[in-house]
Amino acid sequence: MTGSEFSPFRLLRAATYALAGLRDAFRSQVAIRQEALILLVMSPVALWLGENGVERALLIGVLFLILLTELLNAAIEMTVDRIGPERHELSRKAKDMAAAAVLVSLVMAAIVWLLILLD
Repeated sequence: MTGSEFSPFRLLRAATYALAGLRDAFRSQVAIRQEALILLVMSPVALWLGENGVERALLIGVLFLILLTELLNAAIEMTVDRIGPERHELSRKAKDMAAAAVLVSLVMAAIVWLLILLD
C-alpha cells in the first residue's frame, strides 16, 4: 500500500493528533478559550438571526474562521518561540503578521454580522 491510498487507520491517527492539538490549544491559550466561548454563545444567535441557510452559514462560518486563525497564530508564535529567545526582526514580523491575520478575521466577522443584521 502506498502513502496516497485511503486508510481508516491513517485518518484515525490524523484525527487523534488534531484533537490533541485542540486540547493543548484550549488548555494553554486564553484567546482560544475566549473565542471558543464566543463561538458557542453566538452560534445559536446566528441560527436565530439568520433568515436563510446562507446567512446562518456566513454568521457561523466567520466565527469558526476567527478560531481557525487564532489556532494558526498560536502555532506560529510557539514555533518562533521554540527557535530561540533572542529578538530577531523576522521573528517579530512573523508574530505580527500572524496577529494581523487574527485582526483581519475579527474585522471580517464584524462586517459580515453587521451587513446581515442591518439588511
